Parts: sequence; structure tokens; C-alpha cells
Amino acid sequence: MNGTITDVPGIKIGHAQNTDALTGCSVILMEKPSVCGVDVRGSAPGTRETDLLDPMNMVSVVHAICLSGGSAYGLDAAAGVMQYLEENGIGLEVGFGVVPIVPGAVLFDLAVGDHRIRPDRQMGYEAAVNASKDPVQQGNVGAGTGATVGKLNGFSNAMKSGLGSASITLENGLVVGAIVAVNAVGHVFDPQTDRILAGPRDEQGTMVDSVEVMKRYSFSPIPPGTNTTIAVVASNAVLTKSEAKKVAQMAHNGLARTIRPIHTMNDGDTIFSVATGDVKCSVDLIGSLSADVLAAAVLQAVKQAKAAGGLPSHSSLSK
Repeated sequence: MNGTITDVPGIKIGHAQNTDALTGCSVILMEKPSVCGVDVRGSAPGTRETDLLDPMNMVSVVHAICLSGGSAYGLDAAAGVMQYLEENGIGLEVGFGVVPIVPGAVLFDLAVGDHRIRPDRQMGYEAAVNASKDPVQQGNVGAGTGATVGKLNGFSNAMKSGLGSASITLENGLVVGAIVAVNAVGHVFDPQTDRILAGPRDEQGTMVDSVEVMKRYSFSPIPPGTNTTIAVVASNAVLTKSEAKKVAQMAHNGLARTIRPIHTMNDGDTIFSVATGDVKCSVDLIGSLSADVLAAAVLQAVKQAKAAGGLPSHSSLSK
């Protein structure tokens, strides 16, 4: 076991990024069609094919999920994932070839790097080609390449974040994993110690509590269109579509434990939940463990990030 989401049977991860433009995308490929649910809690989401995942709707499985930077422009990356899957004969059989089912979500990273360069069809295709069962690369990679946190004291006082992953394995064979790109407006803190790991900085460069900053204003100081945390949780359980959605709902608790504030009016926080296997477990257990591994993945996202775009990271300030 490598301690990342690729521990989950049936899950492969691929990244592609432009490190000069500071943007990228991450692809979660299923080795076989898998049940998927989604829960969107932020009020400014950028998503693709999420209506399809409603338990009321017909198609119950997906073939991949695309997480991307680039704001709404980054939704183009999923088309490249579809191209890769079609070339390999993977998708929903419709009698005239296949239609790959690839939901996705994006985060806003246009404020760093070169905003004119965004994840596109070619980058999505490249990420799909790169997908493997190897331990997940973390930090300034894939959808986390341009991710930042702590924007309530002005973007110049923000910090670099990134992409993180974690997993847990039980004795009964259940494996639960998470992957997340953390682009929160607020700060990330360790729930064990309440210590801020990355967040807004004051004029002396000291990290401060995001909500304390908000208290100074009679209006919301959250910069519009600069945020959103996007994630996938997965397990080798057997779940229905509605159960997968419930797991996604419960997984949001992992964000609430580690990011403050979360689910704001200017966030698009979105979590997909995938079930790849046949292990039978309580939905409540799977949801609880999904929140646990997602919280761990959020911490990894800031700990593994490197300074970039003129912004320091947790690791650079900890030296």
C-alpha cells in the first residue's frame, strides 16, 4: 500500500501540467465502469456531467473523472479524456460506438502564472495517457499546480497550496482513498493541533485566522472567482448511486475539519464519490472513512506544495 488513492482497486491517476503557466489537470481513470455520486456544497461551482449523477437519472457508472484548473475554461480538459477513452474502446455502448462518461470539476487558478494558458483537450488527453497505479504525485502537480489558499488579506498575502492524496485499508479488505486539489479562500489547519498550516498572512508575514480577518469587514472580503476545493473519494465497496451520493455528502466533513471557512458563496467545493468493487460495508462507515482520508489528503496538499508564483508555501516557511 502506498498511502494514496491508487491503493483502491480499480483506480488509476494521471496528471498533466504547465509549470510555467501554473495550471494543470488530474484524471481519475476507472479500470472498469464504476458507480459514482457527487455533492456540490460551494455556491460558485464549475462542473461537468454532474446532473447525470443524480440518482434519479439513467446512467449509473462513469469511466473517468477530470479535476482541472483554468476555471470554466478548464472544463475543456475532459474532452481529451473522452478522446483517450474512445480510442481505447471504453465508454457507454450506444450502438454507434461508445460514449465515455467523464464528469469533472474545475478550480480557479487564473490569478497565478499565465491566465491565457488553461487546461485544454490536449492536456486532458496527456493526463489520461499518464494514468497509472503508481503512488500519486502530490503538491504542485495536476489540478493542484496553480492552487492557492489564504486569500482574505489580499492575493499577495496568500500561500501556495497543491494536490494531496491519502488512503486507509481495513482488515476486511475495504480500501478507501481520496485525492483533492485545495484552492480554498481560507486557511488550512491541522485538526489535531488547530495549528494553521497555510493561510492568509499579515503585514509581518505571519499566518492569521481567516474568520478573524473577515470580522474586520461589514461586507464579505472574499475575492470572487478565486477559490474552490475539488476532490474524489473512492472505495472498493459495492454501492448504489444514491449511496455513493451519501458518501460524497459525508466526505465534505473532511473539508470542514481542515479548511476555514469552507463552502462559501465564492467557492465551488465539489466532491465525487466512486465505488469500484464488491466489498460490502455500511454506507455510514464508508462515508466516515472518506471524510477521514479526505482530511488527511487536504493536509498533504499544503505540506507537499512548493513555493511558486511569488507565493510561499508551508514547506518554504517551515525551513
